[in-house]
Amino acid sequence: MKLQRYGATNSLELERLSRVVRVSLCATLAWIAATTILMQAVAAQDSSPAFSADAQVTAALRQISAARIQSTIEKLVSFQTRSTLSAQDPSSIASGHGIGAAREWIKSEFERYARDCGGCLEVKLDSFTEAPGGRIPKPTEITNVYAVMKGTDPESAKRVVLVTGHYDSRNSDNLNITDFAPGANDDGSGTAVSLECARVLSHLKFSATIIFLTVAGEEQGLNGSHHFAQMAKAAGWNIEAALNNDIVGGDRSPQQDTSTVRVFSEGVPLAASDADLRLIRSLGGESDSASRQLARYISEVGRTYEAGVKPMLVFRLDRYLRGGDHSSFNEQGYAAVRFTEFREDFNHQHQNVRTENGVEFGDLLKFVNFDYVASVARLNAATLASLASAPAPPSKVHLLATKLENDSTLTWDPPLGGRAASYEVLWRATTSPEWEHAQAVGNVTRTTLPTSKDNVIFAVRAVDNQGHRSLAVTPLPER
Repeated sequence: MKLQRYGATNSLELERLSRVVRVSLCATLAWIAATTILMQAVAAQDSSPAFSADAQVTAALRQISAARIQSTIEKLVSFQTRSTLSAQDPSSIASGHGIGAAREWIKSEFERYARDCGGCLEVKLDSFTEAPGGRIPKPTEITNVYAVMKGTDPESAKRVVLVTGHYDSRNSDNLNITDFAPGANDDGSGTAVSLECARVLSHLKFSATIIFLTVAGEEQGLNGSHHFAQMAKAAGWNIEAALNNDIVGGDRSPQQDTSTVRVFSEGVPLAASDADLRLIRSLGGESDSASRQLARYISEVGRTYEAGVKPMLVFRLDRYLRGGDHSSFNEQGYAAVRFTEFREDFNHQHQNVRTENGVEFGDLLKFVNFDYVASVARLNAATLASLASAPAPPSKVHLLATKLENDSTLTWDPPLGGRAASYEVLWRATTSPEWEHAQAVGNVTRTTLPTSKDNVIFAVRAVDNQGHRSLAVTPLPER
């Protein structure tokens, strides 16, 4: 009997337990189904940012040649010195010695590319006389050489993106204008990037204008870029992006990382007014300058196209306590960044060519990795092409702050040119360096998201019918 009673009781308990398990399992399955549907709905609207590769750009990147880049840098080194203070007289130019000869050769290269593309490039000189001061001991003529590829769309052609490198060089003594100053890496490599981008991209058509620039006077104090950026500002040029390549030769040292190129960008803008600074502090926008958005754009381009090198974003204006030509554009309020190899070898920069205690000094050809320079050129070319193909960024982007709420409403005006087919809202955590989410919102100029503006940084960008995306614009508050 005890066994029977025990068995009956145990059977009832098992039956009750079975009912509980069945109910719990049904509830769990229902929760999983509901969660899956919710996740699918979210995934349909919210995803990590992603560009679409353009077939013609992909094909163009294959045309970038390490052999041509090597030939370019070899030619630049052959001028013996490209010191800004070196000879520019006709006899020196004829003999192929000094910065004057280098200038004329760069000009002839741009002109050759112009002929090859049926006159698509307008080759220009920006010449001026720099007064004595600093590293300029006497009045010195400085000449920037550049080629303009006008955009095909009348309105979009007013938008400009540019790539630059400096073609001057130096040795240990910046006033030494006669001894060998090869400048193979600094900055024959950056000059080669600008020239190779011109050669390859000039065979394509873009709605916006691209400028391929080489400047002088960098080693004397950024004189050439300073004059060019000031000229552009005075003329009202709408430069959306300036890509400065300086020391991108991938110096052949054992510690070099040839899979990476550093991209430096300013945080708080050099051109910010006191009112701008107060607003930046109040919004926590120290990492959302136009240059920072350009750097993030380059990072997305690097994930979209196989350039052979990946950008490493460095959130400071330049290397520690150092500077470059991009800052001249920053000072005029333009978005500008600097590309530089992952690890510099300072024995191979600003040094007389010599060997001491078994250590080789000097910026020589043999230390340059031409395949690496070609990879950096591909990343630059892909960025230029993506920006020049895209619509202009939206304007008057605002985040409504008229009342306290956890939803966030953004408004904007369509960009000029009428090429925006839709828009995306981007956001990231305030502690995140890059955009984490992108939501397509269609062809509208206002949208509300169930995300608190207290916890994230928002931005809006325009998208055309082919999937080309503009630079992102962070909103200003509207009260």
